Amino acid sequence: MGFLTKEQIFAADDLPVEIVHVPEWGGDVRLKMLTAAERDAFEASTVQMRGGKQKQNLANLRARLVALCIVDEEGRRIFQSGDVTRLGNKSASALQRLFDKCNEMNALSEDDIEELTEGFEETPAEDSSSS
Repeated sequence: MGFLTKEQIFAADDLPVEIVHVPEWGGDVRLKMLTAAERDAFEASTVQMRGGKQKQNLANLRARLVALCIVDEEGRRIFQSGDVTRLGNKSASALQRLFDKCNEMNALSEDDIEELTEGFEETPAEDSSSS
């Protein structure tokens, strides 16, 4: 077998989707693997600049990742960034289950999240009121 061409690489369907049952919500959701660019953006979102210093941003971490991964049947995200606070007000158990599956699908471990935020001061949580 020879080496892949650029066209073969770009044509490869390499973003699997998994269906996860969410009993708290009464149905199933579709989770897709993030693209490399989406994962980079998510990782970058765990760090904020405040007063010239980098600080960790763990506010709504689970909801932020889950919102990036839940898609409709055509593979389009169903949540936008403006929905994250509201999604974060849903069941912690449901979000944790989906967060864990997103981590698994995207090869993100707890060590990865810790490493991203290691050595930074914690940023106070954002206003958690419903939108």
